[in-house]
Amino acid sequence: MSVTVQLRRKGILTLPVSLRRKYSLDENDVFTLEDLGDGSFLLIPHVSNVARLGNRVADLMAEEEISLEDMLEALDEEREDYYREHYVQA
Repeated sequence: MSVTVQLRRKGILTLPVSLRRKYSLDENDVFTLEDLGDGSFLLIPHVSNVARLGNRVADLMAEEEISLEDMLEALDEEREDYYREHYVQA
């Protein structure tokens, strides 16, 4: 796929909406710009590990039909168990 973009004031490039949607790119995403040395550039998006892992958790929760409330309740229970095991003297 080849598209034409225009360099605007302050070096701003606008990526076509079709590419932003295809690759789930949003405002403030970070990219690496590689200078290939022959006047060509390679633009590489950085995928946030937090966002990637968050999406993975959301997918797994949907597959297992686990709600956010279920997960928060389980986390509360785990936190209480951890506290009892590590801080409460028998």
